[in-house]
This record gives sequence, C-alpha cells and structure tokens, in this order.
Amino acid sequence: MSQDLRSNQQTKNQNKNSFLASNPVLRRLNKVEERSEQNTATFGGIAGKTVYFLLFCVVGILAQLIVAQYLAVGDTMNLNYKGFEVTLYTREVIVFAGVAIAGVVFQLIAVFARATTPFTGALFCISQGYFISFLIFKVLAVYQMEYLGALALVITVLIVLIMAILYATGAIRVTKKFKMVMTTLFFTMIGTALVSVIGWLIPFTRPMVTAIQNNFVVSVVSSVIFIIIASLFLICDFDTIDHVVHDKLPKKYEWSAAFGLAFTVIWLYLKVLDLIITIAGKNKS
Repeated sequence: MSQDLRSNQQTKNQNKNSFLASNPVLRRLNKVEERSEQNTATFGGIAGKTVYFLLFCVVGILAQLIVAQYLAVGDTMNLNYKGFEVTLYTREVIVFAGVAIAGVVFQLIAVFARATTPFTGALFCISQGYFISFLIFKVLAVYQMEYLGALALVITVLIVLIMAILYATGAIRVTKKFKMVMTTLFFTMIGTALVSVIGWLIPFTRPMVTAIQNNFVVSVVSSVIFIIIASLFLICDFDTIDHVVHDKLPKKYEWSAAFGLAFTVIWLYLKVLDLIITIAGKNKS
C-alpha cells in the first residue's frame, strides 16, 4: 500500500514538474517541497496579493501621466504605431526604454529571488502600468480613443472569468495532452520572435520582416495566438495555485503565486489591447 502511495506521489510530482506546467513565475512553485501544517497558503491570501500587484499597475499608469508633463520639452520625433501617427519627445522615448529594461530586470529578480517578490514584483507591475498608460494616453489619446483601454480591460476580465469557470468545472484539465499543446504554442511563439529579430538585424531581409510585421492580417493573427497562449497559461496558473493551497505550502509562497497570476493577467491585457489597437488603426485608415 505504501509503495502505491509513493508511486502515485512520484507520478504527481512528475506531472507538476513537467515543462510549461505553468508560466515561468509559477512553474518554480511546483519544485517546492517545503510544507506547513499551520501557517499555510490560502486562496484568499493569494487573491488579496494578486490585487495588491494589480493595483501597482494603476500606480504605474498614474506615474506615466505625471512624468509625461515634465518630459514634454525638447526635440521630438514622429512614430507610426499600427496606423496611429504619434509625436513623441526624445526624453519620453528614453524614459520609456529605461522603464522597459527595468521591468525585465525586476521580473527576473522577482522570479529567482523569491524573498524580494513583494517589492520587485510591485516594481515590475509599475513598469507595466507605465507601458499601458503610454499606449492609451499617448498613442490612442491623439485620436481620442482612450476608451479602447477600458474595452480591453472588460475583455480581459471576461476571459479571466471564463477560464476560471472552465477550470473550476473541469471543462479544461491540465493533462499531458494539454501541456503538449502549450509546448507547441510556446515554441511557436519563441521561434517566430527569434526569426523576426534575426531577420530584422540582417539588412537584406529587414524590409521583408518590416513589411510582414506591418501587415494587418499577420498582426491580427499574431495577437490572437498570443491571447490564446495567455488564456491557456491562466488555466495552468489556476492549477498550480490549486496545488500550492492543497499541498499546504507555507503562506510566504502566496506572494510568488499571486505575482505569477498577476503576470499572466497583465500579459493578457496587453495582448488584448494590442489587438484592439491593430484593428482600430486599420479602421481609422
């Protein structure tokens, strides 16, 4: 009997440790063997901390609106983003690039230095909020289309709710076949991105890569694929959070679980917003 239990536990651990069992943030939680019988992680605790991180996105949005007032001086440059003509100040572009780099750094620190997640995760969310605000209040605001940001938010919330219901009801299960689909989509995404970057760096192929990237159909299809991947990651995130709670991981791991879910939700929102901007830019033209 004990041998069967050990066999079942090994199978369970293998499934949990499978590649792409969840997003890069939450996947590391599957390797945690620490357990607690008293101060354990709860769904309520994870939900509260997820809201905490998402609120820092709002902080990032407000920060961009405030900082933009002080950057609106000096030289300017014109930018065409998915059909939207925008005039940007050089200082805005420099700060934007700095925020983007900082966001990547904070994300990596939050993932690999778990003790810093409450702080570095919040900073990452601020950087994403800054990016979101930039798209809405710099790109869309020129054509008085800020409402598209709210539309993207509604769609994102609906997708999260739908995926949560599908997971809770067992309509979608994180099986081996499901993980294979995730792996295929993930490598397709990575492969396409690498080919695009390499092609853009080569002068001979750069015009062709640029033309493909600016193609409306390609942009829409790419955005839809990314939205599908982000939605599937939500299912995996829910599954991992389920394991965190039911396997009685210590309460400190709520921060990692919450940041992982917030990471996916923000990623999903950005992809939905990108799709809406692409369609709006085409219709405007």
